[in-house]
Amino acid sequence: MFLASCSTDVELYDDYKDIPVVYGLIDSQADTNFIKITKAFCSDNEHPINANEVAAIFDSSNYPGKLDAFFLELKSTHDQPFKPTGRQFFLDTLTIHDKETGLFYAPHQKLYYTTERFNTNSGNDKYRYRLYVVKPDYDTVTSETGVVGGNIAIGTPGVNFQSTPSEQLSRLVFSSTDEGVLYEIGMQFNYWEEHSGQPMTKKEVSWSYGARTLGAYEKVEGTENLFRLYYSVNDLFKVMERAIGNDTVWDENHPNVVRYMDDFYVSITAAGEDFNNYYQYLQTIQNGLSLSSEYSNVKGGYGLLSSRIIVTSKANLSSGTQFDLFRKPWGFQEN
Repeated sequence: MFLASCSTDVELYDDYKDIPVVYGLIDSQADTNFIKITKAFCSDNEHPINANEVAAIFDSSNYPGKLDAFFLELKSTHDQPFKPTGRQFFLDTLTIHDKETGLFYAPHQKLYYTTERFNTNSGNDKYRYRLYVVKPDYDTVTSETGVVGGNIAIGTPGVNFQSTPSEQLSRLVFSSTDEGVLYEIGMQFNYWEEHSGQPMTKKEVSWSYGARTLGAYEKVEGTENLFRLYYSVNDLFKVMERAIGNDTVWDENHPNVVRYMDDFYVSITAAGEDFNNYYQYLQTIQNGLSLSSEYSNVKGGYGLLSSRIIVTSKANLSSGTQFDLFRKPWGFQEN
């Protein structure tokens, strides 16, 4: 995103330095976790480069071969200092071959990964993980993070929307989780669409209520970790209006389009403290405020190591919502 917002002609005023760049978001629910370990690229003062062109070259930002990279597990019990548990696991590498063409190299991309399980906080036991990356010159890059737990609950037996303009709000209750600092709630409505007798295709509309820290949500009285999100009852129909536009039924006896409702989902993403710090840093940049340095929690390099989980729950559209969908000129019919 930074390349897109500035000139791509880069002239250097210092000698080249080997600067590692590390990015990883640990998902405690995933079977496999991936870490991106690359290096900054540049040229010499006599040969300015076009950053977009160089970014598309595999060797410009990858170390040759496989670096020694591993996680060390740390544990604290009853709020005592974190100490190594004796468990460590090395990262292996793989190359994906189906990356779409973009600013960075494609279609091949090298990733570091592990299939080891990351422990999450439980009772009086708390865990952290420290990443070590040994460069070819034997300098070591480190970063450390806690791991967001997976015990988020979403209270979604049903959701209610209406097509008539209204200032009415509905609410959704969710629970926070260990190590979760930044929360983003999204919704997705799936439906099937058939044009003029052609085969049906699956469609979806989705939207987000933005990323917020817990302090921006209303806490449910008398609880430790329950919070409320308030949303407009018009949201679904506003999104559908933009998605469908003029693609409506022009003759109810000979419809050019027929649609059927499918599942509705609510998802919540919870991210760790370092991810939140990085997100707030990006928000500051987007608001045009100058900063003295870039945000990074990688020692000996740049980048971000944090944790994030996504929990999705199926919800039912209320009968009133379905009725409003049927009476709109969008061709929705009973399944």
